[in-house]
Amino acid sequence: MSSEVIKQLQEAVQFSPENVPLRLHLAQVLLQDFQYQQAEEQYRKVLELSHDNIPAQLGLARTFYHQTKYSVAIVVLEQLEHQDPDNFDALLLHCRILVRENSMEAARDMYQHLLALNPGFRDEALDGYFRMPQQQSAPSLDDEEEEVEKIFTLEKPEINFGDVGGMEREKQEIDLKIIKPLQFPDLYKAYGKKAGGGILLYGPPGCGKTYLARATAGQIQAEFINVGIHDVLDMWIGNSEKNLHSLFELARQSKPCVLFFDEVDALGANRSSMRNSGASHLINQFLSEMDGIAANNDNVLIIGATNAPWSLDPAFRRPGRFDRIVFVAPPDQESREEVLRIQLRNKPVEAIDYRAIAKATAGYSGADLKAIVDLAIEDKLMEALQKGIPQPITQKDLMKATKTHRATTREWFNTARNYALYSNEAGLYDDVLKYLDIKK
Repeated sequence: MSSEVIKQLQEAVQFSPENVPLRLHLAQVLLQDFQYQQAEEQYRKVLELSHDNIPAQLGLARTFYHQTKYSVAIVVLEQLEHQDPDNFDALLLHCRILVRENSMEAARDMYQHLLALNPGFRDEALDGYFRMPQQQSAPSLDDEEEEVEKIFTLEKPEINFGDVGGMEREKQEIDLKIIKPLQFPDLYKAYGKKAGGGILLYGPPGCGKTYLARATAGQIQAEFINVGIHDVLDMWIGNSEKNLHSLFELARQSKPCVLFFDEVDALGANRSSMRNSGASHLINQFLSEMDGIAANNDNVLIIGATNAPWSLDPAFRRPGRFDRIVFVAPPDQESREEVLRIQLRNKPVEAIDYRAIAKATAGYSGADLKAIVDLAIEDKLMEALQKGIPQPITQKDLMKATKTHRATTREWFNTARNYALYSNEAGLYDDVLKYLDIKK
């Protein structure tokens, strides 16, 4: 969306501040342009003027969803659903949030209600979580081996640590815990250390946790299995545990293997806050598989990634499980320079001062840096289409993009700061305090 269009709408709203349709249009444009905080502000002002405005309530809930403020989003949606119980868009967003919060029974019930409202509706992502009875019957025991091949995919990543910009501290931690035991097994065995185990990567979204895990597998030329919540959870009783066991068995048969759990908190949420006994059984299965009580986990390297380590059951942090916990911070200035160089590699550029851009992007994640490069490229493509020849990306283009796309890590640090200050007895979040330069 053109920043000029947004600017014109903002000027129009200043001229006519009580024009509800105009302000609502501005909010929707900001939402489509990924400017979630600004959109939130406009939707709030619409609701001050028009308390029961359903499009504004739904839009506000969407801004909260994109900012991972799930609890607040649910409050808004429940109010909307009280006014309009069968609002399909509100129910669909509510269902997706329940999945994010690991409230799978409630999410499944809501998805069934959505299908009842619109029998022809299908959502590929939600279907992955809830394979409905009419779509797929429970697999038989004879199909178990075939099911493993169908659900999980092995890959051999072609990237390694050399392709990861910055993150030297994180790479050193992984090298000590995962790579060195494979390179010097006899030395580690002499000290009673096995080749394998787990590392938990935590930090704000977009800082390269998945990329780092894939590069780890490439560094040691190991097999890599990328596991999402939909790969494990199944509506049939006992099937989620069976899927998890099958996944670990596949990793054990493919050693050395890096088993990567993205959003691991969704599978290993704190049991003390659960109402669902099925989810508790799944966590017990997960812990048992990590312990390798009934199997040999040597050379099975388990990496978990989470944006919310405070939601993970404490049992996962015991020795032998995720016993090394690594904070993946937004890249520092030097790393931002390196990331930008990698992002702009083999692209037409002209007179780029990487240091100046890195200074202007403090707090930006790797994903944020990619976003500003993409914005600059989009501008250049428009210009190239008009002139008929490729136009190089300049310093000015990138600096302009930094003003359009702000760092998305701030909301995460607002939440993490509270845990680091008030729920940090074991020192788990000391690295967060160090990053924020807070002395407790």
